[in-house]
Formats: sequence, C-alpha cells, structure tokens
Amino acid sequence: MATGAEVAGVTDEELMARIAARDTAAFERLYDRHAPIVLGIAVKIVQDRAVGEEVLQETFWRVWSQAGTFDPHKGPLRAWLFSIARRQALDVLRRQNVRPQAARDEAEERLVELAVAEESVPEAAEQAIAAGQLQDALERLSEEQQRVLELAYFQGLTRQEIASATGLPLGTVHTRARLGLQKLRSFLEGAVNE
Repeated sequence: MATGAEVAGVTDEELMARIAARDTAAFERLYDRHAPIVLGIAVKIVQDRAVGEEVLQETFWRVWSQAGTFDPHKGPLRAWLFSIARRQALDVLRRQNVRPQAARDEAEERLVELAVAEESVPEAAEQAIAAGQLQDALERLSEEQQRVLELAYFQGLTRQEIASATGLPLGTVHTRARLGLQKLRSFLEGAVNE
C-alpha cells in the first residue's frame, strides 16, 4: 500500500490504477483532489447541499467500485468523474419527481462530455470554479445561451425538451448551445491564462 506522501504528486490516471488495485491512500488523494468541484456540480444540479453531499458520496462510491472500468484512452478522469456525478444528480432529481423521467439524448450527453473532456477545459473549469470565475464566465454569455446551457447541463433536459419548454425552434436551441459552449470554453481558457 502507498502512503499519502507517495500519492501526493501522481496523476489522476496513476491514482486510478492504484485505486483499481484497492489502494485506499490513492482513493483518499483522488477524493481530496476532486471532491470540492464534484460537490459544486451536484449542488448546482440538485439545489440542496445535503442532497449534493449524498450525490458526492455516491459518485465516489462508484469510482471506488468501478475503478477498473476507467479507460484513460477514452478521455481524462475529470470527464469520467463529472459525468458520473452529473448522472447521479439527475437520477436524484428524477427520483424526487422534480421533472418527469426522460430519455437522454446521447448526442447531448456526448456534447457535454466533450466540453469537459478537452485537456485544457477541465483544468480551466476546476480553477475557475475554485476562484469564482466560472460564474463570471457564465454571466458573460448572452441570456439566451446561458438559459439553454443551464437547462441542458443543470436540469438534464435534452435539446428537444429545451425547445418544447422554451418554445424555441430546435435549430435555435442547437445553435445557442454550441455557441454558448464555445464562448464558455474561450472565457475559461482566457481566465486561466491571465
């Protein structure tokens, strides 16, 4: 077993390999490294800190139990971890009947994962959230783009559901989501590089 000092400077991917071998020190380090941002994502979606903490625990339980399924060739750990947290939070909302159960649009799910998966974006998002810069970046988007991204990411609506809920044409929803994600990525990368 590794000690805490031995896992302090290793990459997420190395930690996951150790976690798959049931290294608790590596798991604790990974938790310490990512729990704040995962909690932030969960609380933003479920709008309740206590429920967000439950989502956080369930997310990391899944990381522990499914560590062997993580494939670093499919993308960085952050994208995998954030995807688990987001699905867990949306499942909680569905169980609470906050909104009717809806089938996820796989293209929408992949778009969100790709936005997180690009190497500089997760690091930029992590730093931005820690410094309050993500909120600033979201506020710099147009109100229309902001609304579409919030409905898609934090409420789990598909683009078709967003179009129905807002009365917008589906093509307009697609365009606002795409442009909003591009601008958000640019704002976050600019904030980190400053």
